[in-house]
Amino acid sequence: MRLTVIGCSGSLPGPGSAASCYLVEADGYRVLLDLGSGALGPLQRHVDITTLDAVLLSHLHADHCLDLCGLYVSYRYGPTRPARPLPVYGPADTAGRMARAYDLPEEPGMSEEFDFRTYPAGAFELGPFTVTSAPMDHPVETRAVRLADAGAALVFSGDTGPTEALVELARDSDLLLAEASFREGAANSPNLHLTGREAGEHAARAGAAALVLTHVPPWGDPQLAVDEARGAYGGPVQAARPDAVFDL
Repeated sequence: MRLTVIGCSGSLPGPGSAASCYLVEADGYRVLLDLGSGALGPLQRHVDITTLDAVLLSHLHADHCLDLCGLYVSYRYGPTRPARPLPVYGPADTAGRMARAYDLPEEPGMSEEFDFRTYPAGAFELGPFTVTSAPMDHPVETRAVRLADAGAALVFSGDTGPTEALVELARDSDLLLAEASFREGAANSPNLHLTGREAGEHAARAGAAALVLTHVPPWGDPQLAVDEARGAYGGPVQAARPDAVFDL
């Protein structure tokens, strides 16, 4: 399994990174975790976007989903159209939200280009991956996702405040890709995001083999988030950066 960071800026694109988007590949199968604001451009440096196999959206905030509109334009009007609608997993209203975002009638909306699906209650198979999701602690419906293949497991937190559900989903994972939007000691809103220390605590309790911090906003300091995490987690930890590649 290979993880490539396409965009990792929190809440909005930054001067050096698009918003949330991660490419996961195994056995020639290509899955996107999120497709946030500004991510479609750099994604095309890494992959032919007509060869994607699925998109898994953590939630419907713009920094996690909005570049699906650009992918729709490419699929509908570009010179090469995929042979079948692209599976897109997300909350129940994903199809309607994306149609409204592009000012389309909700029927058919983008349903000729995308096969919109909601996450099932249990694990499901997607190409070579076994996918499991769990609801997180965020103001809108948000799911963390675990991708497992050939004995390796990657967990992406999406956006969340502290929650035992993330610990359980990340149990014994090879890599936890966890958001760390907030800074310790600040007046942080509850039920919204993690600090670096909190991300480290979740990784430690889960027994994750490695921790990568992401979703730090443009005004934040990724190295500070890493330093906070190291105070709570003894395994390897680093900050996500665009184009970084992790082989599991």
